[in-house]
Amino acid sequence: MSALPVLYSFRRCPYAIRARLAIAVSGQACELREVVLKNKPQGLLQASPKATVPVLVLPNGQVLEQSLDIMLWALRQNDPAAWLAPDHGSLEDMLALMAECDGSFKHALDRCKYPSRYPGTDTDSQRAKASAWLALLEARLSAAPHLFGHAVSIADMAIAPFVRQFAGIDTDWWAAQPWPRLQAWLAQWQASPLLASVMPKLPPWVDGAQGVGFPFSEAPLH
Repeated sequence: MSALPVLYSFRRCPYAIRARLAIAVSGQACELREVVLKNKPQGLLQASPKATVPVLVLPNGQVLEQSLDIMLWALRQNDPAAWLAPDHGSLEDMLALMAECDGSFKHALDRCKYPSRYPGTDTDSQRAKASAWLALLEARLSAAPHLFGHAVSIADMAIAPFVRQFAGIDTDWWAAQPWPRLQAWLAQWQASPLLASVMPKLPPWVDGAQGVGFPFSEAPLH
């Protein structure tokens, strides 16, 4: 598999999940190396000194260190489910919504999920900020079952891992919110064969070992 792209990943990381989803649906073969973030292998550190996942090393030596760059790279190789061509809006519109997710929403999410890391944070105000953005998604879903129309797009797949993380902080609270469309959207994504296809548990990769072939099998399109 030495001629294949190498993907450094961590199973539960939402950034890595979105990257694996795009690679899987594109059908782009690569070598997957599951890493333990508390014991990062030298291969990852050498490829990307920032040492966060996902990292994709292409056969020509180019390194993609951002999850959205990896998604776009994979889908520009092959986009059989038309994730880059939404029913409504444009790629630029989707990228803008994804930037909101990765910016203000992720900022609030982290402070709700990991309050001990941010001393002095008002968790209630951060949850209110996150909730305001999620309410906008609920309103968007009133027009169609997905964020940009009647078909899944890159925006759905890039944002869902972070909504899932937020919902998991307090599942009873999440279930009590007035967001039936958003809750159904997340539940559908969580139950999807595509997500299941990228979530098997793997042993940690160690330097000098061979990674595993990915996608693990022919991935569903949604």
